Amino acid sequence: MCYSTFSSPDTASPVMHFSLPPLPDLIRSLGYFGVWAFVFAESSIIFFLPGDSLLFTAGFLTSQGFLNLWLLIFGCFICAVLGNSLGYLTGEKLGKILFANGGNWLFREKHLFAARDFFERHGNKAIVLARFMPAIRTFAPIVAGMTVMERKKFSFYNILGGFIWTFGLTIAGYFLGKVIPDVDKYLLPIIVGIIVLSLLPSLIHLYAARGKSRK
Repeated sequence: MCYSTFSSPDTASPVMHFSLPPLPDLIRSLGYFGVWAFVFAESSIIFFLPGDSLLFTAGFLTSQGFLNLWLLIFGCFICAVLGNSLGYLTGEKLGKILFANGGNWLFREKHLFAARDFFERHGNKAIVLARFMPAIRTFAPIVAGMTVMERKKFSFYNILGGFIWTFGLTIAGYFLGKVIPDVDKYLLPIIVGIIVLSLLPSLIHLYAARGKSRK
């Protein structure tokens, strides 16, 4: 199996070509700096980027020889930590203003309150757990900064969560790409599964919160 199945539609089968998601082509065109920029942005201010599936797909592409695994991972790890650190500083400076004004077009009120509720339920470990929850991972550091969580404590959980998230998902993509024959045929359902699993904790949290509000 080679990477040409992604970059050469003329040589790939019709099924292969139409079953692949756009992420491989996006990563192929953006390279390291594009992936790193996406990780930084989602870890800091932009909540709707495909963080989990992006890391997994990038890891898969390293197994096909397109990117270097360790350069990719260390770059993603640094950007994830720096992104959350920016979110923390944003919470320190703007958190109270955002909550008082009901958020804005970028920092949605519902996401701010969801992150605050999640943070209150899970405490310090929320910084680690939030890494695997879309939207929550963007806003949890803001809430941490707003609630004046001690910087040293935040930094510890930020580094721990960033390490588990970036190394875990990227290496998982690399490993599956190496051990499963023709895994590119199953890449789309795998990515869909990752998206569903990453959304599941948020859905459970919202369902539980709705149940409490009805009582």
